[in-house]
Amino acid sequence: MRVTIAGAGAVGRSIAAELLENGHEVLLIDIDPKAIKIDTVPRAEWLLADACEISSLDEAGLADCHVVVAASGDDKVNLVVSLLAKTEYGVPRVVARINHPKNEWLFNESWGVDVAVSTPRLLSALVEEAVSVGDLVRLMTFRQGQANLVELTLPEDAPVVGHRAGSVPWPADTALVAILREGRVLVPSDDDPLEAGDELMFVASQEVEEELGRLLSPHRSPN
Repeated sequence: MRVTIAGAGAVGRSIAAELLENGHEVLLIDIDPKAIKIDTVPRAEWLLADACEISSLDEAGLADCHVVVAASGDDKVNLVVSLLAKTEYGVPRVVARINHPKNEWLFNESWGVDVAVSTPRLLSALVEEAVSVGDLVRLMTFRQGQANLVELTLPEDAPVVGHRAGSVPWPADTALVAILREGRVLVPSDDDPLEAGDELMFVASQEVEEELGRLLSPHRSPN
């Protein structure tokens, strides 16, 4: 898979290194010569250019990219890159970094964003996840406002503990996508029992999050 990352700062370089380790082709673009640190990610391609310019994106070969990551520290730049990637080049997947929470409402389909990642929100969510048991925590938003990645750690007295995943009446527009248990990641099947301490990962619409939280609360029967 070919990935172009606009923004070669610490965030962009870290993403690039991880993707390269997973066998992907990566191009890093940045307008600042000081950001072009080829020795830090030597296996990546590098381009000194303005990612907000069509000519730069032509040179980057964006039409052949499978994913564009707008990872700069400037929300305006990330929005422009996302819009150009989607509307001018038809990039299948556009991921954008949100630096300031007040701009979060802009990062949606109208700006070409498929997945918006808010750094402040994610850090806040990870703190909540580390200290919260029995509370639903939103980790990430997909296609702004349509679906979220949410997590809950099951307390011992949760009503679904001991029940099979397939027997729980999950709300509509909810999918249990992973169970984290004792350091392992389990892809849940209908027959998998739910255990106290499990970290349950769901993709769910925002409208059903409250219902999902009530279903998993210690004071409600799952049937």
